[in-house]
Amino acid sequence: MILHYKCPNCGSDMNFDADSGSLSCQSCGRHDNIENIPEDLRTATFSEDEAKEYECKNCGAAVITAQETTATHCSFCGAGVVLVDRLSGHLAPAKVIPFTISKEEAIRAFKKWCRKGLLTPKGFMTADRIKSMTGIYVPFWLYDLNSKANVTATCARVRTYSRGDYIYTETKYYDAFRDIDLNYVKVPVDASEKMNDELMDKLEPYPYDQLKEFKTPYLAGYLAEKYNFTDEQLLPRAKDKINEYIESYISSTFAGYHSVSYKRKQINTRNMKSAYVLLPVWMVCYDYNRAEHIFAMNGQTGKVVGKPPLSSSKIALWFGGIAAGTLFALKCASWAMGGGFW
Repeated sequence: MILHYKCPNCGSDMNFDADSGSLSCQSCGRHDNIENIPEDLRTATFSEDEAKEYECKNCGAAVITAQETTATHCSFCGAGVVLVDRLSGHLAPAKVIPFTISKEEAIRAFKKWCRKGLLTPKGFMTADRIKSMTGIYVPFWLYDLNSKANVTATCARVRTYSRGDYIYTETKYYDAFRDIDLNYVKVPVDASEKMNDELMDKLEPYPYDQLKEFKTPYLAGYLAEKYNFTDEQLLPRAKDKINEYIESYISSTFAGYHSVSYKRKQINTRNMKSAYVLLPVWMVCYDYNRAEHIFAMNGQTGKVVGKPPLSSSKIALWFGGIAAGTLFALKCASWAMGGGFW
């Protein structure tokens, strides 16, 4: 079943407005607080159905989508529609962080980011080749993880001192044991197979204090996807994301020793709680030099990630400048020490 929102004043389509955080009509300017929308239109639930074709209630056209799509636009009338039957039961997100950056703001922020590229080609820096700017709610799992670490190590402290004409080195060895209990909350892992995991990881962090109870009007006017992987399937990735922090914390507990030799290190990480959430992402397709470059922007913070093209001439000038500067510094040092400048 398709759900889309009509303006009570003029009958035009209403979409979620990132600036005001409300459901907005662009025709007459009406704004509706999402909390005041009738409950059956905010959190409608239906039986799960994997059908790929829906009928647009606005114009009657067939809306054909991929099975993962939960919100889209009608290709004929442009109405923003939400496929609520794909957001029910175990497919219903628990929370959502709404967009706070509008499309216009996202375009301006991306152009500003492009101009900061010191090693990018001049043509790229003008940022006038944006092919598409698409707002997508990407499915994530947020994990609350508990890690218990039991560590046994031999540590050494070295002291050097002198007596008379002799210098002594004293080494003392200690057996050390650590019993560590760590908690990590809201560890994010994207659950869409279409999204590049590296890009999604680099968009972090999100302001999780902005998480809101999921309501379908937040999706109106944007694209959205349901998860392709369960929380159990993605748990190994969540554990991998915190491993570096666990190792760093363990190492910090042995500060003050000159050397540490681990005899036993056992780490057990458990999933205490996981929640299915939707997070806002602007996907940018940029056409440059007959190639498409994909970038992503955090829909809350404006952080942009991606790999822009590099200018070989600028790189050559940059390294040439470093080499020339280094050579000049060495010549100056030689001259200061009594040698010839040349």
